[in-house]
Amino acid sequence: MKTYLVGGAVRDKLLGIPVKDRDWVVVGTTPDEMLNKGFKPVGKDFPVFLHPETKEEYALARTERKSGKGYKGFTFHTSSDVTLEEDLQRRDLTINAIAEDENGNLIDPYAGEVDLQEKMLRHVSPAFVEDPLRVLRIARFAATLGFKIAPETMALLKEIADSDELDALVAERVWTEMEKALAGKYPARFILALQSCNALQKLFPEIQALFGIPQTKEYHPEIDTGLHTIMSLNQSTRLSPDPMIRFAVLVHDLGKATTPKDKLPSHHGHEERGAKIIDELCKRYRVPNKYRELAMNVSRFHLDCHRIREMKPETILKKLEQLDAFRRPERFTQFLIACEADARGRAGFEDRDYPQAEYFMNALDAANKVDVSELKNTGLEGRVLGQAIKKHQIENIKELLT
Repeated sequence: MKTYLVGGAVRDKLLGIPVKDRDWVVVGTTPDEMLNKGFKPVGKDFPVFLHPETKEEYALARTERKSGKGYKGFTFHTSSDVTLEEDLQRRDLTINAIAEDENGNLIDPYAGEVDLQEKMLRHVSPAFVEDPLRVLRIARFAATLGFKIAPETMALLKEIADSDELDALVAERVWTEMEKALAGKYPARFILALQSCNALQKLFPEIQALFGIPQTKEYHPEIDTGLHTIMSLNQSTRLSPDPMIRFAVLVHDLGKATTPKDKLPSHHGHEERGAKIIDELCKRYRVPNKYRELAMNVSRFHLDCHRIREMKPETILKKLEQLDAFRRPERFTQFLIACEADARGRAGFEDRDYPQAEYFMNALDAANKVDVSELKNTGLEGRVLGQAIKKHQIENIKELLT
């Protein structure tokens, strides 16, 4: 019986990235022997055990064979005769097929360390095409590690995308991979990788539809909305590590792809259409409500934020109420960052100031300075009190204009 550290833990250790989870492969043993040593079984599809003390996962070395559709359509074979090399061969990428023994020695039969040094994502074997989830995983690794995809691996990704295997992906798993990518250093690479292998059209047709749609007249019509979206997403990465903000920026212009051709490139009214498309996308992939709500707010109101200094105090107060800024100031801050990323997502605008965000926030602060208790002490209540509060809020905001 021999135990090896495998997968992401070895990869991250070699990259100098803090190791979060450690997975182990056990060679030359049986389930009964693991149980006798105090390990607790947790795997349903194949023997995986939790260490009695560390609670880390220990899996018996295994091989696999495609037996159905989707990433769950596999039959696994475990035996004390399965070698470490056979187990590593079933993994997706060479950089994830490196093992480390108890003495710290690397076992690297598929040259994963070389690919780590060359920052390359390369498949281990032709069996790579059997698992459709790998399309999302490789796109996610491109986003989190910033690595390139080997041409021969891209060819296999296209093969998967051109089949009907992507249809078998579970909605929650699609979102899990997307959320991890959005939290990475290069989230735009997730979208670009999916587009390069023709998977974006199948998984996120709403985003693919943005490419080829002209921008509005006032905002660089020479670049299309898809490119603007990528540029804005890159800007959001500079401004915040928050994946919620990045998701909102990614989908903020989805309504433009549904604009009638006779209204291009004005895109008038695309904001509300975009919010509906976002709602449908989030339902399809069961995206958490906090992501959906922020994204829909950004879709509906980002143009208002850009033009906030042109608005009357009464209109500004109305926008603050529609954004629920008084009850949800944290989300309002996220909204402002997303709007700034959108404003900067154009050639020549990348480093420009965005005073609208500070102005909008100052308007909220001014409105919040109304002393409600003092108004109540004058005997006002109910609807009359509400009208008085609103009147004072408008007056406070008006002072910002002078």
